[in-house]
Amino acid sequence: MSPRLRPVTRRLIKAVFDSLDYDTLAPIYCDEGGAAFWRDRRLPCERLGVRLAAVLHDRLPPKGRSLYVGAGIAELPMMIMEGEELDRDVAAYNLREREVREMNRACHHLTLRIQASHAEAAQGSFDHLWLVSVLNDPERFPELSSLSYGHANPIEFHVQAFLQEREAVLTLTRHCLGKLILPGLVTTSIEEIPWIIHWCEQQRLSYRVGEREYPTAIVGDPVCFIDIGSVEP
Repeated sequence: MSPRLRPVTRRLIKAVFDSLDYDTLAPIYCDEGGAAFWRDRRLPCERLGVRLAAVLHDRLPPKGRSLYVGAGIAELPMMIMEGEELDRDVAAYNLREREVREMNRACHHLTLRIQASHAEAAQGSFDHLWLVSVLNDPERFPELSSLSYGHANPIEFHVQAFLQEREAVLTLTRHCLGKLILPGLVTTSIEEIPWIIHWCEQQRLSYRVGEREYPTAIVGDPVCFIDIGSVEP
């Protein structure tokens, strides 16, 4: 049987999605056509999020801590599940201030609060790291993203900009993964797996990439789980 969230949790998630102001979110996600974007993606975002939250529920222990990097609308079901069903502490970060204000407004009746700042500032350690569609974000890392998705134009590709972006991603990865309790769990997109593996190998840590992939509704990058273990002898 597929994992399922409790009915009360599903109702909470639905209430949050129903209360979001999609007119406010439209220009954050699209320069043009944002209203049509959310008409098309709103229900899939909620439904796929609920399914992934149920899967994640079975991977996490109660009363742990999770760090969400780039926590947006798509992450709401997972973050709500963690707080409501597992009594976990969720540290969520997003650099888009307008989106953070809207999510916090919609979640005002919950304990969940998203911070409009860099995830590197998170204090303490975590047994779960959510890092999905962050290291290949086309807005923050345009050259790296075009290469990751196979869209790079060899004539126009800006090598120096790519090198700077790569260093920024390596730094971000090092700071966030360095907060992970071992053994720990990482949720990431399949495009970002090489960054996680690179860090593990540098730290001489064992890792196992899950065979299953799970669909997402906004960016469309399938996600997977990576178990990171103890130091190799």
